[in-house]
Amino acid sequence: MDDDLEGMTREQLIAEVIKLRTPIRSHRDSSGHDLCWHHPDLWRALPEPIEPDIAVPPWPQFLRGCVAYRQSLEEQAPGARSHDAEYGEKSP
Repeated sequence: MDDDLEGMTREQLIAEVIKLRTPIRSHRDSSGHDLCWHHPDLWRALPEPIEPDIAVPPWPQFLRGCVAYRQSLEEQAPGARSHDAEYGEKSP
């Protein structure tokens, strides 16, 4: 799947790394309500042009997943600052 890397020059490999780091940093730097969003830029960073075939859970299962995700943040980042803005509002 990654055979294209074999023929790249050092400069091309560096450019590829920079291209890949950009969407990863964007995702990493997401905060507040942006953490909950679909991030297709990560998928577009890959060389294979496919239309992702995503499956979306029904609302009750989806909301339970959101709660579980938020609980995992409480465990993994207990000192994280609070983002108290409603969805669609910018944080101060």
